[in-house]
Amino acid sequence: MNVSIGTIWEAVCRALPDATAITEPGRETTYRDFDERASRLAAALEAAGVGEGDTVACYLYNGAAYLETVFAAFKLGAVPVNANYRYTGEELSELLTDADAAALVFSGALADRVTHATKHVRTLKLMVRVGEPPADGPGGPAVPELEELLTAHAPREPQRRPGTDQLFMYTGGTTGKPKGVIWQLSDLLRAHVVPFYHPLGVAELPASLDEAVAVAVKARHEGRAPTTMPVVPLMHATGLFNTMGALLTGGRAVTARAGGHDPEHVWHMIAEQRVDTAIIAGNAVCRPLVDELLRAEKAGTPHDLRSLRRMISSGTALSDPLKRALHERADVTITEAIASSEGGPFAFAITSSAEDLPSRFRPVPATRVIGSDDRFLEPGSDETGVLAYCGPMPLGYYKDTEKSAKAYRTIEGVRYAIPGDLARLEADGSIRFLGRGSGVINTGGEKVHPQEVENVLLGHPEVTDCAVVGVPDETWGERVAAVVAVRPGSTVTGDELRDLVRQSLAGYKVPRSLVLTDRLPRTPTGKLEIAWARKTAQEAGSGDGT
Repeated sequence: MNVSIGTIWEAVCRALPDATAITEPGRETTYRDFDERASRLAAALEAAGVGEGDTVACYLYNGAAYLETVFAAFKLGAVPVNANYRYTGEELSELLTDADAAALVFSGALADRVTHATKHVRTLKLMVRVGEPPADGPGGPAVPELEELLTAHAPREPQRRPGTDQLFMYTGGTTGKPKGVIWQLSDLLRAHVVPFYHPLGVAELPASLDEAVAVAVKARHEGRAPTTMPVVPLMHATGLFNTMGALLTGGRAVTARAGGHDPEHVWHMIAEQRVDTAIIAGNAVCRPLVDELLRAEKAGTPHDLRSLRRMISSGTALSDPLKRALHERADVTITEAIASSEGGPFAFAITSSAEDLPSRFRPVPATRVIGSDDRFLEPGSDETGVLAYCGPMPLGYYKDTEKSAKAYRTIEGVRYAIPGDLARLEADGSIRFLGRGSGVINTGGEKVHPQEVENVLLGHPEVTDCAVVGVPDETWGERVAAVVAVRPGSTVTGDELRDLVRQSLAGYKVPRSLVLTDRLPRTPTGKLEIAWARKTAQEAGSGDGT
């Protein structure tokens, strides 16, 4: 099926015109409206000179406008680009310049940060504001508002687009310059057959456009199409890709109100909208949700979780204690994926009840663990290697052939995506994930993988978040340090946490520096600013800190 995702969406919209496609607070959008609004926006983009191969940046909070913008770009053969809504004006301009952005659609609340781009990004042909800017802040540039623009343009006639059309997923902004990962839409579809189609009992990607539409219509009429809520931002690959999958299969996307992660509101929306699939990103998103469940129970007003059947997490670790809390309160299957914007999924840890814990990552058939000299490691080898995936994958990084050559390599005639995630292949065939290779700590010649230590610390009931880093040490070169967030009022000590690590891991892996704090600053996608954690740990010296 060599067609664009946008072409499939158009066909599904024609087949299910009156079904609700998107629900956000105060508004519902049918498939007919979804298609018409995207077609009008496509016409406006085209009138401004945006066309096939041009990039359209989404600097937007979650909501229908984000998905409409992606759909409008697909209709033109243009390339949607995610822009982190936490970026400052300068950071946004840097990303837009790297992406050669021809258009920018942005949330009104972010208008003041967009002003910088109007002066520094020379490729922009059109800027569109969604909603009004804050009444008490800078107004931002004078540009058309989305609703005005849609009214001024007739819907663009649909044109069948090929699967070679593209989407850019920018990644890596917390550890260095963001890199645009180039996905062909046909490869993106094939890489996501498991999360998109397997829940519907469809084992393979539909062979034709008609077959894809038939799957969506059947799923909707039988009540099996997903009602999916991306709790994680749509600028996150996990949030966007899984929400796109819901709309490919006749489902419904539900978004929360903008303005930060509000766990109480999320649970109310899940109950009110009968959400069956929630998309999260590890502990940073899940911990507040679980804390809210416990608070509501204690107050005698427990949340209604009867509709919830699936939770999908990727991008950062989701610890077993949080999974247990969810399993004890809902009949939910939790799927945690080792995946990245660069490729995968490499492995899944799937639990359907607390009895399935501790969870284990099982590699997909296309995954290998590669050791030194490009050797494929065997189960139980006890050697650390890097995860490699030979299934459908991106073309590489936009305008960066050097990094593309490092991340996408051919071994024994087969192309693999190798973004640098370290792992061991256990004797039972499961994957022990050790984190990204660039974070390995070398202490006195011994290698320590931060993820391994973090997993132990997160097992303590008072620990809500943590980061393990290496800091300079005159004797050992580096020493293991940890910044650990604990619950308010907790009496846990650094010595207690070090003892916990010592019970499970070798002595050289025990943090010599340990800082206790109330929270770790993370992005909405769950990523930590590593430089902040390293600076915090280094300033604390070699003892406990608060």
